[in-house]
Amino acid sequence: MAESSSILLRGGRIIDHTQMLDQVGDLLIQGGQIVGLVKNDHDAEEIIDVSGKIVTAGWIDLRVALREPGYEEDETIASGTRAALAGGFTTIACSPDTDPAIDSRADVEFVLLQAERAKNCRVYPIGAVTKGRKGEELAEIGQIIDGGAVALSDARHPIVNAEVMRRALEYTSMFRKTIMHHPQVPELVGNGVMHEGEISMILGMSGMPAIAESIMVNRDIALARMTGGNIHLMGISTAESVWLIRQAKQQGVQVTCDVTPHHLYLTHDIWQHFGPHYKIDPPFRSKEDVAALIVGLKDGTIDAICSDHQPYALEKIQVEIDQVPFGLLGLETFLPILQVALVEPGHLSWPDLLPLITTGPAKVLGLKAGTLQNGAAADVTVFDPAESWVLKKGELQSMGKNSPYWNQRLRGKTVMTIVNGQIRYPI
Repeated sequence: MAESSSILLRGGRIIDHTQMLDQVGDLLIQGGQIVGLVKNDHDAEEIIDVSGKIVTAGWIDLRVALREPGYEEDETIASGTRAALAGGFTTIACSPDTDPAIDSRADVEFVLLQAERAKNCRVYPIGAVTKGRKGEELAEIGQIIDGGAVALSDARHPIVNAEVMRRALEYTSMFRKTIMHHPQVPELVGNGVMHEGEISMILGMSGMPAIAESIMVNRDIALARMTGGNIHLMGISTAESVWLIRQAKQQGVQVTCDVTPHHLYLTHDIWQHFGPHYKIDPPFRSKEDVAALIVGLKDGTIDAICSDHQPYALEKIQVEIDQVPFGLLGLETFLPILQVALVEPGHLSWPDLLPLITTGPAKVLGLKAGTLQNGAAADVTVFDPAESWVLKKGELQSMGKNSPYWNQRLRGKTVMTIVNGQIRYPI
């Protein structure tokens, strides 16, 4: 679509919790900024009928693996940001699990340059905490932040050394940045491929016990309490983790956390169908764990929902199960999975859910975003909760091939994504 200096979105259900707003109306965008609701037609260059659709502030994803540089066979910054737009995201933070890792200022600037060339969604790099994400020696954190990193993380590599984590928390607190950590004790996980429980025993599969997560969650909370640093626990999946984080927040510890749509929808029972598309880290847990995660969303213990987009080329998942890498596609199935997991069962309404994918992640990353208030940057997502579609290979923007939802009929689809007042999706 051609870019317009002014756009009027007519007749949509406009939801913005920052203004306690939930009503049908017309939203005016002009000069890259939100003007707000208008009662009469304006001389907008483009008037778009969005009747029956929901209009919200642009969605923000806390962590997306874009794979570039090093693994361009899985995804590139261009393809990953196109997938983000198709999924409804105007802003994403990209993980440092690249080759080389994003552990220097030059690496951060490379990502920013490639994102600017792609001209899709906004991209904010997450820098590595340690050199090469090896968990041994701190990276040049100050330089990484100066280069534009919004947070620090070793991605799915847990920082096992407690002294390294302590120093990292102390150092990043000087810059008011958050360390995003994958809470897991590697020794307890070993070569596990799924949740340790009844299903893993029946299948004879190596398990990943829930306690491997909760032990590390407890350690990280203790270090955050000690140092005053900010810790963000990525992709929590167990009931005990929710309980520990809830208690820590009540005690004033600077801890935040997120969960993925997959962990709110699927349980380890899915492994009875067996397949490489179910291998995820942390693994799908029990029904009791899922129920606890939903309670954590309702009471504010969990700060955000993120896609944890982990794309892989077909040849990487057509191998023996123990060789299949962990992770699933997340961007383009984000909306329908959240709808079936949370909205349709009545756990959360759209006004309750949307803060978890707008202002929630924005706060974790320290961004001023996630609102439709007058004067805000015109980042807007328009979606149709009723649209039905089938997920088919070859029809996604992402290059990845690893999804448990292939050929399933899904409900809920992004119909328009506007970044800085420009319609970036559909193209």
